[in-house]
This record gives sequence, C-alpha cells and structure tokens, in this order.
Amino acid sequence: MAEQASGTVEGTGAGGTLAYDPAHLAHHPGRAISWVGTSIVIVGFVIGGVAFPIADPGPNWVLFWIGTAIAIVGCLVLAFSKAMNTDWY
Repeated sequence: MAEQASGTVEGTGAGGTLAYDPAHLAHHPGRAISWVGTSIVIVGFVIGGVAFPIADPGPNWVLFWIGTAIAIVGCLVLAFSKAMNTDWY
C-alpha cells in the first residue's frame, strides 16, 4: 500500500483539517418574485404540454400557443426582476 500524506501541506501552513463553515450550508429559499416567475413558467409549460395529448386529430395549437405566451410572460417577470442575475449563494 502506498504511503498516505498527513500533517501540513507544504507552503500553506494549513493542518490536515479544513475549516467548517456552517453559513455555507445554510438554506437560501430565494425571493418571492423568483418563485412567482418560476411558477408562471411552469404553468405555461404544463398548459402547452397538455395541448398535445388532448386533441383528437392533432395538437390543439391554440392551447399550445396560450401556454407558450404564459411561459414567455414568466420569463419576462424573471428577467425584469433580475432573478437570473442575482447571486443566491
């Protein structure tokens, strides 16, 4: 079996253990507007997805485009609230 290193790492002065930071493991639920925007996008995707199996001869294109419009509105809510640019960690 090969020898395993222990003790300090050369040049760092650090011991064999890493510092424990409980703040790094904290739960970050996000802002309310982020949840609203994400919920709107999910509803749009569900409506657009339901449009395909419910129609008999083919997809219900009106319902599909309504779902697409709702998802786009959700993306705009997220974009204007800067939810995608905010660091959460």
